[in-house]
Amino acid sequence: MVLKAFFPTCCASVDSGLLVGRWVPEQSSAVVLAVVHFPFIPVQVKELLAQVQQASRLGVTVLGTWCHHRQETEESLGHFLEGLGTIFSHEPWLQLCRERGSRFWSCKATRWQAPAAHSVPAEDQVLLVFYDQRKVLQAQLHPPVALPHQQAGDATASAEGLATVFDTVARSTLLFRSDRFDEGPVRLSHWQSDGVEGSILVELAKQASGPVCLLMAYLLSLLSALSACRLLQSWPLTFIWSKLSTCEQLRHRLDHLRLVFSTQKAKDPAQLMRKANTLVSLLLDLALGLVLLLWLHRKDHIGQLADALVPVADHVSEELQQLLQWLMGAPAGLKMNRALDQVLGRFFLYHIHLWISYIHLMSPFIECILWHVGLSACLGLTVALSILSDILALLTFHIYCFYVYGARLYCLKIYGLSSLWRLFRGKKWNVLRQRVDSCSYDLDQLFIGTLLFTILIFLLPTTALYYLVFTLLRLLVVTVQGLIHLLVDLINSLPLFALGLRLCRPYRLAAGVKFRVLEREAGRPLRLLMQINPLAYSHVVRTYRLPGSGCPPQHSWGSLCSKLFFGELIYPWRQRGAKQD
Repeated sequence: MVLKAFFPTCCASVDSGLLVGRWVPEQSSAVVLAVVHFPFIPVQVKELLAQVQQASRLGVTVLGTWCHHRQETEESLGHFLEGLGTIFSHEPWLQLCRERGSRFWSCKATRWQAPAAHSVPAEDQVLLVFYDQRKVLQAQLHPPVALPHQQAGDATASAEGLATVFDTVARSTLLFRSDRFDEGPVRLSHWQSDGVEGSILVELAKQASGPVCLLMAYLLSLLSALSACRLLQSWPLTFIWSKLSTCEQLRHRLDHLRLVFSTQKAKDPAQLMRKANTLVSLLLDLALGLVLLLWLHRKDHIGQLADALVPVADHVSEELQQLLQWLMGAPAGLKMNRALDQVLGRFFLYHIHLWISYIHLMSPFIECILWHVGLSACLGLTVALSILSDILALLTFHIYCFYVYGARLYCLKIYGLSSLWRLFRGKKWNVLRQRVDSCSYDLDQLFIGTLLFTILIFLLPTTALYYLVFTLLRLLVVTVQGLIHLLVDLINSLPLFALGLRLCRPYRLAAGVKFRVLEREAGRPLRLLMQINPLAYSHVVRTYRLPGSGCPPQHSWGSLCSKLFFGELIYPWRQRGAKQD
């Protein structure tokens, strides 16, 4: 029978002693966690293992003996180690030995309860697998385990076996903490044999995090209570807040702050990783916002933007007026309905005149408004970008009005033509059953329908041209806002901490393992080295991606083209506060 023994690489050069670990009978494998050195009292070793077993609920026991012929020259050492099996009885009893001055190992697994037909204890073949205990302890194995392809010198392990090894090492932290700096009653060797990793700054941050979290949680509760005031929940204010990207982003960041400064302990590693990703996202957002704030208040960039805003608005208005003058003539040689063309052109020109008058009326206050908007960058770059999106929506509100007017008029004519076309075919739309039924019409109804159909069909090109032009302008504005929302959502949802771990410490996010053959020689046990396969970057992003504040597009390309053709109003992003699927 072949037994797998997982041996930590940090214990390959330590002094002789007892092998402490967990035996997994379902997989015929032993996970070695530490080596107990001489001198020791067996009662103290058993008490220590009992404490670890009670805390971790793992079957931690003495698996066998470890002999390193580096300093020991007495031949009685091997017999003494074999005699320890009577004190710490285990089935099977492992005997690992490394020869002095050689790279060869000897591995034995003795079963004391041999069959009756044999007078000597039975021995099993041992497959020795080395693993880095520190990396396995700090790694997080992601199911399903992505097993690599079989290659020369490599092998693969089953998902259950890997999960058992990782879980055993992760739940044995009490054993690793019980012998810091050789002060315990039992001297152990494990991944912290050279000292405990730590930092004074980290310990101070841990001590200060408690009071800071309590203070921030109290302030956030006060802010939430203030925002829930009945005065602020009145209809006009709630309607305006639901349409502003800034309010949505502030609400999203408030949820992030509640998560980061929550006093509740993380229940699992996934929730802890989400907190870390959220904290890094907040810090990056604030850093980028401060950089933007310094740039705006340096060399009077705000004044330059305020001085350039009114000329840009005048230039845009002139271009729109020239476009309307072109549409009111013979655009591209098309013959338009003169009366309708003049009515629509003058209607839109009047709107442009009103908008430019409003811009010039607000021009003395533009620099003050931009100065206060620039201060909002201290709340983060995403807040500043959200304010920019709202300002763009306000500055192009006349284009939105033009699009709505043109779309409603075009949609009315399209649905009128479709209804009259059903009249010619003897059909009608059944509102109750939501279907087209047959219907008989008299001569007067057919005459009026033909007259209306003729009027609508001849007025359709003029209306369609205005609708096409203003729809293209509206799509241009929506595209710019979409790029801003995409950048905001990228900052909000990108798992920067997880990506940093994948870049700096790839073993922390494990997708599986691979085995490399260290020694394969006849008459010698096979020795393998277990190496961790890191998680792919794309899988890291998919697994730890944070929920973004942006609304995903609700239209596919087919439905979008259909709505554009029939003149229905399009909103590429969901309404604020709408329920997402």
